[in-house]
Amino acid sequence: MTNNIRLEVYHAIEASVNAYIFSDNQSIILVDCLRNSQEAKNLAAVIKKHNKPLTHILITHGHPDHYLGMNVMKQEFPKARIVVTKQEIKDDITSFSSWMESVGWLDKEPTMKPKTPENEDGFDYDTYIELLNAKTLNLAEGASLQLNSDYPPSECEHLTTIYSKELNAFFTSDFCYNGVHMWLAVEKKNIASWKSQLDRFQEDVAAQNPTVYPGHGKPADINLFQQVKKYIEDFEETIAASTTRADAMQTMQRLYPKHQQADFLLYNSVNALLAG
Repeated sequence: MTNNIRLEVYHAIEASVNAYIFSDNQSIILVDCLRNSQEAKNLAAVIKKHNKPLTHILITHGHPDHYLGMNVMKQEFPKARIVVTKQEIKDDITSFSSWMESVGWLDKEPTMKPKTPENEDGFDYDTYIELLNAKTLNLAEGASLQLNSDYPPSECEHLTTIYSKELNAFFTSDFCYNGVHMWLAVEKKNIASWKSQLDRFQEDVAAQNPTVYPGHGKPADINLFQQVKKYIEDFEETIAASTTRADAMQTMQRLYPKHQQADFLLYNSVNALLAG
């Protein structure tokens, strides 16, 4: 076994979310599959150019911008296993999807509406998503992705990170965003845990000094952990000091004028925490 491994990053347009394509000479593993079917089709086309089997699609957590491309992937790569690291992530995905259907958020993605006796053409989340029951995911030639989902709630309730020793690369999923406004429509205790975890990441990986690949935005170095923490603290201070949503939006956009997704991620975070 050569432990040969290559990485290709797919930067999507909607939500500035990332998908990660790991490959060797014999196989491919995909991490996350984007927010909409059209971009997922583009992602599938990129994978097919490798001309080797896609064995696994790992979904890092239960936010729709990371999994709504699953139906496209299932159709394009029927032999690929869609996997999560723990039952709680599968539960997050299915419950979030049911909620989105109830409020009409899946009307533009009808194939991702949950399969039910009334909707036989829906996506069968229970059958198609498997529990990996392992701390690693391996390419055919032996390169290993080390998986960890033993974290307290933060940006979401349950989340998986990945470390590749061969690449010296740490994939934080949505613990980190880079140049993208963050999803902060979460409870205060989650935010406190989130900031603490960023400090732990800084300590834990300092010796390896890996490249850090965030859930949203471009790769960076380990300074990203403190940059993300500073953004969270600026957001907390802005919410505390603002009397209206418009004030908070203006302040955050002034502080972070080049950040993407103000109209979605920032807007919804502000609206969740401030009255009009």
